Amino acid sequence: MSKKIRLPETDDGAILFNVPFPADTKDLKQMSPIVIKQNYSIDYIHSFGQDSPFFAGLANGKLMGTRCNACSYTYATPKGHCMNCGNETEWIELPLQGRIHTFTVCEFGSEAFLKETPFILVLVEFDEADTLFLSRIVGLDPTKASLDWVGMKIKAQFKRNSKFKPTDVYFVPAD
Repeated sequence: MSKKIRLPETDDGAILFNVPFPADTKDLKQMSPIVIKQNYSIDYIHSFGQDSPFFAGLANGKLMGTRCNACSYTYATPKGHCMNCGNETEWIELPLQGRIHTFTVCEFGSEAFLKETPFILVLVEFDEADTLFLSRIVGLDPTKASLDWVGMKIKAQFKRNSKFKPTDVYFVPAD
């Protein structure tokens, strides 16, 4: 008789013990399904494409917008082409100070922000831009929201370790 050959076994993956199995194979169709919880991970390669200068700016403490080459319309949230005339835009550096145009207190948020609710989102108005910029503001108490905040001078701050996300920049009240 030949020697029994076995493959090596490891502890990784799903290991199930005492898996129910009917005594009669005729009963297999009535068997409950086996459910396994399994971790899944994938590396996702993402390109920022034409928005790369915006995220590179955030990583370097700069807020980048765009300006139309033809009509000079300026976008605080960058656009590759002008929404007014359709011409190409160019990158510009925005000021790091602006004003609260309007705000909202967010009582609920996605999973990434659950621990931080309630938080405040602001639309930032810049003297040099024709559009507004959506961001968070910290340093104000969301339970004491006031229309007195509209027009308040605020300044940009950047996370020390950039995650290449729009949340790398946030605003605080200016001194």
